[in-house]
Amino acid sequence: MCGIVGYMGPQDGVPVVMDGLQKLEYRGYDSAGVATFQDGRITINRSVGKLRELEKKLFASELSGSPAIGHTRWATHGRPTEPNAHPHVYEGVVVVHNGIVENYIALREELAAAGHRFSSETDTEIISHLIARELARGLDFCQAVRAALNQVRGAFALGIMYEQEPEMLIAARKGSPLVVAHGSQQGEYYIASDIPALLAYSREVIFLDDDEMAVCSPAGMTIMTVADGREQQKEVHQIAWDPIMAEKGGYKHFMLKEIFEQPQAVSNTLLGRISEDRRKTDLQETGFTPADWRAVKKIMILACGTSWHAGLVGKFWLERLARIPTEIDIASEFRYRDPLVEEGTLLIGISQSGETADTLAALREGKDKGAKILSICNVMGSSISRQSDGVMYTYAGPEIGVASTKAFTTQLACLMLLALDMAAARKTMDDEEIAENVEALLKLPALLEKSLILAPRLEQIARTYHHASDYLFLARGLNYPIALEGALKLKEISYIHAEGYPAGEMKHGPIALIDENMPVVILAPHDHHYEKVVSNLQEVVARDGRVIAFTASTDKRLADLSHEVVKIEEPGEILNPLVYVIPLQLLAYYTAVFKGTDVDQPRNLAKSVTVE
Repeated sequence: MCGIVGYMGPQDGVPVVMDGLQKLEYRGYDSAGVATFQDGRITINRSVGKLRELEKKLFASELSGSPAIGHTRWATHGRPTEPNAHPHVYEGVVVVHNGIVENYIALREELAAAGHRFSSETDTEIISHLIARELARGLDFCQAVRAALNQVRGAFALGIMYEQEPEMLIAARKGSPLVVAHGSQQGEYYIASDIPALLAYSREVIFLDDDEMAVCSPAGMTIMTVADGREQQKEVHQIAWDPIMAEKGGYKHFMLKEIFEQPQAVSNTLLGRISEDRRKTDLQETGFTPADWRAVKKIMILACGTSWHAGLVGKFWLERLARIPTEIDIASEFRYRDPLVEEGTLLIGISQSGETADTLAALREGKDKGAKILSICNVMGSSISRQSDGVMYTYAGPEIGVASTKAFTTQLACLMLLALDMAAARKTMDDEEIAENVEALLKLPALLEKSLILAPRLEQIARTYHHASDYLFLARGLNYPIALEGALKLKEISYIHAEGYPAGEMKHGPIALIDENMPVVILAPHDHHYEKVVSNLQEVVARDGRVIAFTASTDKRLADLSHEVVKIEEPGEILNPLVYVIPLQLLAYYTAVFKGTDVDQPRNLAKSVTVE
């Protein structure tokens, strides 16, 4: 997730673009850049780090001009370095991009064979090369953009300029959001990847749909299809948000916005990691080969907090699908027990920020003992990614709320992809089984959308139970870590004491806590644990506990025993954790709202724990 802003008109475009980028810095902050026409030529300024670093450069260079495009980056392909910062330029074609070019490796090889030379590690630079190639074939600017984008697979929101067309600005969208707007003056236009960047200049915006592009010139703004150039008539939307609310996309808190971003975040994480025939995984990016996976004798997962809960689910998947013995350690404990790291051990470190001090130290300990390191992380170029032999990025985009939501579900998506990739290499599943699981993964974002529809129901339940002083979360098997995660979310943001337990362990202690004042959340997916979970539920009811059941079952017994039943549409047993966690996030969120706590910045917590 990155921020894009563009301007064309009679004003100096650079301050307009910079103002918009400041409104979008929450979308990415590892590098930034601006390009504009100055004295008839395109000039580009870029810098690494937060936007203030770019501001210093612009102040020194006195850059000004129009049209102008700018970008604040959340790194996906390529480390956060100045050469990898946007805008990217090739033979006068300048591009800023939010999204992922899935087929960029094949396109890069094709272009390199034709003599193209690249100045970055990014997928975005490919787009400027493709457009330049079409221009060299004799197409005009607009035609060249269309021809180039029809070769691109993946997701994109783009702002594009061309040095030979100083009075034209093009925006295009597929799979990544992009809005455009007319300014108050003749020939004045704005583009942005999110509404906050435009509110100071226009409250009337047009939302581009997938495979559409907007061509801005002194003659006006024309919106057309990328495929065949057919002109489109678009509705103009009046935006009534205040600027602060707009940064949150109209949501009250960043956490709620990030909960609702999960279908897109998981979709982004799957992009480029599934084969074209949709039957197997493709994890070449990790640098590990099928032979490497076959050589793994043991896996040790190292993580903290929410990432540790993701690792617990990963342990189930790696053992069940790839049949590899898997241990999971809380990273802060790992190096203090002199762990046994044998030949053939793969360490998997999981961290949203990639800077978690305990996880980083544990990975270094394992590396010193001879293990190979694979990290699952959300921040390109982070310390953990640099310490690793291979990395899987989660592509969740920046997560502003301290309590992790979309980082967790994207970590799970990565772990499932990894388990399937290893299973294929080790022949522990046949091709048809792999294909069935890949297809289920691809359907997952749509099911996550359906889980979000439950928000009003969860708000109602939170209103009823937010005065409780204690909660118990129970589940079995794959969903036991989700019970832990549900309890953690509630603790983090509502300050209610909550415990997650395997349901079978309840009678070994926690049952003593249950009375008529305690809500007990039970996850009861319709799987082979179902009858056991119902038995545990009956034990809760016998102690007068207040049962809140989450299930796909239509079993009347469950409804009769429970005070609240929330119906879940399941993707199948193996992927249930991703669907069941979302209602628990919503329950925690609405409970915190009713209690009046600081949802996005709960007391005593930090987003990234960078000290032991």
